[in-house]
Amino acid sequence: MKKQAVGGQALIEGVMMQSKYKRAVAVRKSDGEIIIKKNKIKSWISEKNIDKIPFIRGSFVLIETMIEGIKSLNFSSEFFLEEEEEDFFDKLIKKVFKDKANDVILLFSLVLSLILSIGLFILLPTMVGGIFSKFASNDLLLNLIEGLIRISILFGYIILISKNKDIERVFQYHGAEHKSIYCYENNLDLTVENARKFGRLHPRCGTNFLFIVMFISIILFSFFGWPNPIMRVAMRIICIPVVAGISYEIIRFLGKYNNKFTKIVAYPGMMLQNFTTKEPDDEQLEVAIAALKAVIDEK
Repeated sequence: MKKQAVGGQALIEGVMMQSKYKRAVAVRKSDGEIIIKKNKIKSWISEKNIDKIPFIRGSFVLIETMIEGIKSLNFSSEFFLEEEEEDFFDKLIKKVFKDKANDVILLFSLVLSLILSIGLFILLPTMVGGIFSKFASNDLLLNLIEGLIRISILFGYIILISKNKDIERVFQYHGAEHKSIYCYENNLDLTVENARKFGRLHPRCGTNFLFIVMFISIILFSFFGWPNPIMRVAMRIICIPVVAGISYEIIRFLGKYNNKFTKIVAYPGMMLQNFTTKEPDDEQLEVAIAALKAVIDEK
């Protein structure tokens, strides 16, 4: 069987895997049973051939990935939320929107994620960086300081959330995702024993993508000088699709080639994965393998 390009995402007690034509979510319920939800991918990006346009496709793929990621995350959480009493917000959404409640929650989650990302990684760094403009007048230096602040916030955020026990288990499933993909890419049978042999750091990981985004933003934003705070924030928001497009092409390049140059480029993001992945146990590997098998079978 021809080797397929696969990727994934860690979830709450589960893993989402995706190939070119299929997406599957595997979740281990509290009783130990593994539930698998599989579907064929219907991507409007592919239908419109946007995925064939370099540097343009990146921002569209990012949005679609966020949407599908939130859907998968919501699906995995349903098995555990059933055991808890619904809060006031959930009851209100279901009462007002009824059968459209899930779509509303998805939209709300997406908008909230974008607002928090802009606030945390654009607004805050440029405001803090503005303080240094009182002591330095070099635009390149100020943009570099802002970029370093942005990377520091990302690193601090990852360290902070990794202290949470629930997030730590998600990071373990993240490691299981990578190990199972490595197993598949090395043409070994997809078994827990084989997957266990591999490392948990992978060059196509979303963590690598985040770091590359940070690095590309430093270079790109330096071309716009250091205008007033409102203009700085506006230009950075406008440039998000450009940064995403360039970063996407780089991450594709890293996944396609394995040489000294690609290893050097991928190294910072790979080191960051030491914090976003944890060593999984055999049961978590079993879940990741179940999701992977569901997207590479011929049925």
